[in-house]
Amino acid sequence: MRQVLPLLFSTLAIVALASCRAPQKPASETPETSLAGPVETTARPWRDTLLKELPALGHRNWIVIADAAFPLQISPGMEIIVSGEDHFAVLDEVLKAVAAAKHLRPKVRLDKELDYVSEAMAPGMDVCRARIKERLAGLEVQSVLHEELISRLDQAAKTFKVVMIKTNLTLPYTTVFLELDCGYWGADGEAAMRQAMKVK
Repeated sequence: MRQVLPLLFSTLAIVALASCRAPQKPASETPETSLAGPVETTARPWRDTLLKELPALGHRNWIVIADAAFPLQISPGMEIIVSGEDHFAVLDEVLKAVAAAKHLRPKVRLDKELDYVSEAMAPGMDVCRARIKERLAGLEVQSVLHEELISRLDQAAKTFKVVMIKTNLTLPYTTVFLELDCGYWGADGEAAMRQAMKVK
C-alpha cells in the first residue's frame, strides 16, 4: 500500500497540472504567424481575383461593384463574385487598385436613377449617395439608365472580360460601373491620330 500511494499522488498531481493549462485551439483555429506578426487568414476571393485579373485588363473591360440585388448575368465573359462585404470597403479597394495600375483609366458609370431615389423611398439613401459621390470625386462620371448599363455589360461580356463584385448593400441603384480605358492614351491623342490617317 505504501508503494501505491506515492504513485497515486504523482498521477493526481499530473492530472491537476494538466487541467490548469489554457485550452489549446485546434490547428485550424490558430492564426498563422510570420516574422511580421499575425497573418490574416480570412478568404477574400474577390480581392484575389481582382489582383490576378488587373494586369490583364485593359480598354473595353469592366469592373463592377454591385449592390446585393444586381441581377446574375450569364454572358461568357462575365465573372461574378459574391464578396459578402461592405459596399464601400470593396469600392475603396477597387478604386485604389485601379488607380495604381498605370495602364488603366476608369470611366465611371452610375445608374441615372440613383439621383431620384429619395430618403423616404429608401431610408439611408441620402448618406449612401453622398458617400458614393465623395469617393468618385475627380473621376470622369456619367449617369446612364440602369437598363442601358445592363445591356452594355451584356454586350461587352460577349467579347471582353467583365469582373463583377457583389456586396452586401441593400439600397437600389447603388452599383458603381468602371468602364476601363487605356491609362496612357487618351481621347485627344486618338482623335489626332485618326485625323492624321484621313489626311494621308
